[in-house]
Amino acid sequence: MFSKACQYGIKASVYVALQSSQGNRVSLKDIAKNIDTPVAFTAKILHLLAKDNILNSMKGPTGGFYLEPGRSEEIKLSEIVSTIDGDAIYKGCALGFDTCDATRPCPMHNKFVSIRDNLKEMLENTSLYELAHNLVEEPTFLKR
Repeated sequence: MFSKACQYGIKASVYVALQSSQGNRVSLKDIAKNIDTPVAFTAKILHLLAKDNILNSMKGPTGGFYLEPGRSEEIKLSEIVSTIDGDAIYKGCALGFDTCDATRPCPMHNKFVSIRDNLKEMLENTSLYELAHNLVEEPTFLKR
């Protein structure tokens, strides 16, 4: 459903949110290790997220990636998806056709529209705080 880059971006953002809630900044290597992603690819993703002001970054020996207090409650998953994958997930055809809409629908169009709408609603209403909090309160994982 999401690109590999988007999956990594969500996992990295959740990890940064969790660490930031404990007052920590985290290094690129720490993030990649804890979410089990390649360092170079993770660096590119984190750069995009920092460039779009989703994550903060600070250079130097005490630097790393972080979120300001309370920021994880404001950031919705839809912002991360938009930064990395754009809006194609909300507009794409289930069968991969370039053109698929109500006037020229594919066989799955009418059923898939509601799934896309539900996905968009979920992403727009789910915060990084909620996912990071779930790591602490419930048995959820960022790495297998």
